[in-house]
Order: sequence, then C-alpha cells, then structure tokens
Amino acid sequence: MKAPAVIEAYAVRSAEYVDRFGQIETAAEPDRLAVLNWALQFDGQLVDVGCGPGHWTSYLAHHDLNVTGIDPTPEFIAAARQRHPGLDFGVGYAEHLAVDDETLDGILSWYSLIHTSPESIDTALTEFARCLRPRGGLTIGFFAGVECVPFDHAVTTAYYWPVEQLSERIEACGFAVTSADTRVEPAARTHGFITATRI
Repeated sequence: MKAPAVIEAYAVRSAEYVDRFGQIETAAEPDRLAVLNWALQFDGQLVDVGCGPGHWTSYLAHHDLNVTGIDPTPEFIAAARQRHPGLDFGVGYAEHLAVDDETLDGILSWYSLIHTSPESIDTALTEFARCLRPRGGLTIGFFAGVECVPFDHAVTTAYYWPVEQLSERIEACGFAVTSADTRVEPAARTHGFITATRI
C-alpha cells in the first residue's frame, strides 16, 4: 500500500494541488493526445490509478471511454466526485486494485508511482499485470533521469527513473514494452512515457 506518510503529505496539500493541477489543460497537449490515443484502443474497463482530483478520468470519460478513477488520498476522491459528478471514483491503491484477475482492458498510471521506492515498485507492477487481461495495456508517466535516485519533490520524496531501467522492471513483471520515450520542456523535469502490453 502507499505509505501513510505519502497519503498524509498529499492530504495536507490537496486543496493547493487541486487548484494548481486539477484541470486537464494543465497537462501538456502532447501528453493528452498520447494518453487519449492509447486509451482509444480499448472498449472495456480502464482504471486511472492515482487519479488525484479526477482530471484524467474525466478527460477519458468525455471521449466515451469506460473509466474509473482511484486514489489513496480521500481528499482527492472527495474533490473528484464534486468536480466530476456522475463519474466513478473511489479510494484505492496501486498495490491492491480490488478487481478480479484479468478483468481490466487498460491501466493509466500517470505519475502515480513517482513516490514508490525502487524496492517496492514491483508490487504495483505485478498487481497491474494480475488485473489486466492478456494484451491489455499499461501507460506510465514518470520523472525520467539518468539514474534511479530520490529527489525532493514539492510534496514528498519522489524518484527519477532511467527509461531503460523502468522498462526492464515493467517487462519483468509480465509486460512487453511497446513504446518508451522522454520529453523535455523548459524549466521542467524530464518527462518519461512508457506504454506496455500484458503478456
């Protein structure tokens, strides 16, 4: 499960986070297009893991996709339900999605594992593999770096991942990586983007 300290850190700053990042327009247009194009491959159930205030969930739902948003921070789920009535949100954890084996078509994990240590990340990745049907899809957004090292994120400690190293960990947990890339914007950390298919 997500460390209680991480959940508490986000709970304390949830209102600030919602105000700053709660609109899908705060996500870069290339990311919005990439995630949407990935998601449109699937007709079945998608889960937005670490949905925060629900902006990605809402974005996908408004493109007629069947998507549920989960987050371990209750304050985010309350905000998501208020901001996006009629959509499906609940408290949940990357490490325990609480669905049957091989029942999901796709999992969006957009910066939801950035606070998960290298020693623990396989637990979430293995859970994703358990829940996805064969050929189901996974998309992960993360902070890319030349080494897998922690850094002082604005909320709490986060980790940089080399694209190749995270790709190897994803594949070791039951996936075939289908794309892996980075994008650099001025005055921002390097963005990493990996898609994979459940073997």
